[in-house]
Amino acid sequence: MSYKTTISMLLRKRWKSRLCQLQILVLVLGLLALLVMMIAVLDPETQTEGKSRDLQQPYEDVNHGWPAVGMFLERSDDDDHGHQYEVEEVLFPLSSFRDEGLIAMRMPEPARSLDRMRRKMYRIVGQPKKKNVNEIPTPVTPRVHALNRHEYDMPASQIIPLHRTLPEGRHPFCLRQKYSEKLPRASIIISFHNEAWSTLLRTVHSVLDHSPRNVLQEIILVDDLSQQGHLKSSLSEYVSRIGGVKLIRSNKRLGTFGAHKLGAARATGEVLVFMESHCECHKGWLEPLLDRIMGSRNRIVSPVLDIIDRRTLEYYHSADLRRAVFDWNLDFHWAALPEDEEKVRQSPIIPFRSPVIAGYVMAVDRHYFQNIGGFDTGSSFQGVENLELSIRVWLCGGSVEIIPCSRIGHVIQNHTRFTSHPDDVVLRNKIRIAEVWMDSYKDIFYKHIGKALLMTKIEKLEIAEREQLRLRLGCNGFQWFLHNIYSGINSSYSMSGSSGQMFNIGAGFCMDYKCNQVISGQPIELSSCEDTITQVFQYIQKEITNQKSSRSLCLDVRHEQVILINCALQQKPLWDFSGEGLIKHIPSGKCMEPASMKTGTTLHLTPCNHKPVQLWKIIPI
Repeated sequence: MSYKTTISMLLRKRWKSRLCQLQILVLVLGLLALLVMMIAVLDPETQTEGKSRDLQQPYEDVNHGWPAVGMFLERSDDDDHGHQYEVEEVLFPLSSFRDEGLIAMRMPEPARSLDRMRRKMYRIVGQPKKKNVNEIPTPVTPRVHALNRHEYDMPASQIIPLHRTLPEGRHPFCLRQKYSEKLPRASIIISFHNEAWSTLLRTVHSVLDHSPRNVLQEIILVDDLSQQGHLKSSLSEYVSRIGGVKLIRSNKRLGTFGAHKLGAARATGEVLVFMESHCECHKGWLEPLLDRIMGSRNRIVSPVLDIIDRRTLEYYHSADLRRAVFDWNLDFHWAALPEDEEKVRQSPIIPFRSPVIAGYVMAVDRHYFQNIGGFDTGSSFQGVENLELSIRVWLCGGSVEIIPCSRIGHVIQNHTRFTSHPDDVVLRNKIRIAEVWMDSYKDIFYKHIGKALLMTKIEKLEIAEREQLRLRLGCNGFQWFLHNIYSGINSSYSMSGSSGQMFNIGAGFCMDYKCNQVISGQPIELSSCEDTITQVFQYIQKEITNQKSSRSLCLDVRHEQVILINCALQQKPLWDFSGEGLIKHIPSGKCMEPASMKTGTTLHLTPCNHKPVQLWKIIPI
């Protein structure tokens, strides 16, 4: 073989080798491009909220000496719920769905050294090293209609500072109160699902701003499978710069109380404080709750809940003290304190008993909460868990109280959080309460909601575990509850004459409304009397409600026109249905009457004159 031939063969081999390398390189680049596309889908550009100067500055509580670690990653299958793992640098975008309970997973040992390409994936950020805080990503979006998915004015929310000062609403006596220096430490558990960036962070910062460092163990944010981009890597990076805050993520929809349960399992404080993600805390909100629990560990306590207007985000103090109650439909209501309890209260700041607790904010000793069974694991998503817990606490030796010196503002949202789930989900939860805790009084519940009784004939409930819990705790019967805690349910919601068609004597027609997709805000009108659910109303504790499936709608007034709203939005009783047949609007003193004598006419408020068109009676069905 000649020298030229040898050179030619070597050149051809080298060319083939380089061609092969080029093909491999093209293949690798193609795979990288595919991976980048997947990341873009999993973590889309944030499209929810506008720029805000406050959102660009993370909170650093230097004065209170927060620890340097912002977020911990945990496994849901770890038996040691209090264990804290070290901060990891990167989370694979698809590995987030491997764990049954959490998206945030602890990385295995070999995966800790990752190249720069992987560092551009979905990231969980550890403690920064000399990084400018202004580099924290801020969600950017064009302004959209003010009232959108969150049901409150987002542009207004973005303008309001994260650290706004709330007007003082506590009684002057509260300002003189002194609390022990050895109060128990609290874990604040805030669950959220697709919450607005500004309201979520305002909730977190209000807790940090107004909670003494010596009693605040931690804040645990529980992401209940949010889909909005600003609640993914942007939130992770923001939280990583806030001391004392953990962020855990669920990979399936749990509902508010399911997410609370997930956070409680990982809490380390002596006291658990469950809070919704659209609240703002007053100065001095936490100490009265902890002081009351320290006095007796078998109490569940709640602050006085003020109102944050969902349209303007203005803060309104609750003018009077109200307790939380329920009716025979197991629907939640607010009611004024009974006169006999008002008379025995020696001071306006003394805590008072409440038949049930509102689920928006509540505090409980962690060990007591575990001992009495926590939240009912058999309940699905959100619906009446606060009623079940309250009844259980009362029957099993505990108490439920509202603390006047603790105040928190809450945005009441005017939409159903689980619109993709039927009302049967809530109804099943109510059936669990009736079957486990109400004894023979469950028959009253079934009489009011016939559909519930039918469901018990078709579906078998798994309640053996809760029945065993009741037996283990040695709980009282439901009659004890009615006699000692909530006797008012019998007088305000009797079995005869309280439920049926609201018949107008002058017009000869019945109260009705159009069953459109959006019912809240619908005007009440007169129609021919028929056996339909839209004509079945109930007079309950100065409220007139319509029981559509498993959720109550209440009569309210807008510009002197009678409308329907979600009962949860009604702040105080509005109606006095006297024995004379008049339906009187308590705030205005006016009476309800139709605008004309024809069907389809709406109802309005006019001065009371006892004319036939102002006289009503209930026709039992």
